[in-house]
Amino acid sequence: MAWQKLGRVFHTGGQQPWMVSHACTPTSLYLPDEDRIRVYFAPRNQKGQSIPTYLEVEAADPTQVVYLHDRPILELGERGTFDDGGIMPCSIERAENGDLYLYYVGWNPSVSVPYRNAVGLAVSLDGGKSFQRPFPGAVIDRTRYEPYFTASPFALREGSVWHLWYASSSGFLEVNDRIEPLYNLKYARSTDGVNWERNNPDIFAPAFENECTARPAVVKDGDLYKMWYCYRGSYDYRDGKDAYRIGYAESNDAVNWIRKDEAAGIDFADSGWDSTMQTYPDVVDTPHGRYLFYCGNGFGQTGFGCARWQK
Repeated sequence: MAWQKLGRVFHTGGQQPWMVSHACTPTSLYLPDEDRIRVYFAPRNQKGQSIPTYLEVEAADPTQVVYLHDRPILELGERGTFDDGGIMPCSIERAENGDLYLYYVGWNPSVSVPYRNAVGLAVSLDGGKSFQRPFPGAVIDRTRYEPYFTASPFALREGSVWHLWYASSSGFLEVNDRIEPLYNLKYARSTDGVNWERNNPDIFAPAFENECTARPAVVKDGDLYKMWYCYRGSYDYRDGKDAYRIGYAESNDAVNWIRKDEAAGIDFADSGWDSTMQTYPDVVDTPHGRYLFYCGNGFGQTGFGCARWQK
């Protein structure tokens, strides 16, 4: 079983004044009435700040873009808040009352380290066309046990139980006079999608020293949870030998996971937009099959593409 690559879907190139480069963290929502997939993503503006918006593609052929939104779905936070420097959408889930909850990464530039992240929440009452913050602060932030930063959340609601997998920094590493972040995936649980119980467990151990794991995407087939995520090394990961790849893991309880990266089903192309990096995976099920959206080289500088799961 493997992902059949369908090709690149979108590449940011000045479609709007605030769409200057990159198309990061594609985050999909299937729209059954239109038989489309809405893909939220984050282009960067002229200051390098991530600004979230969306496009829509045909569910039968996700390489066909049929609509590109002409404005951000959420503006940067107020000065001094956790998301005043950038916003990257990561996960969208429907609450019991039908509202859509968008979990995202908020960015702040920092001084002693390059940046600080935290996980935010925005809510849509109009089917995902616009979002509002229910409060100005983060929902998953630094704690006494996670003192550095949090990022790349994925939420899954099962009845009254909400699961959240997210990246949490374990510190920083100095590599060739650059300060590089370290992080690994953790798990949290909630009954309302807002207040999270965090017991600080790593969902699995690093496969090698200074490995980083991030941006999980989880689906459930029967009783089995399946996760695609991205992982990298720390010494040459900007399109080098340690660049992000897509991994895979399975779990019976949503908390404890077994890595099976060899079953991820996708690898670098020989050349082109995803030949040196594949990152920020997102998985969505439709009547036309299961799709994987992911970013390519340069952390999405070359855009994002799509693949279909083949048995």
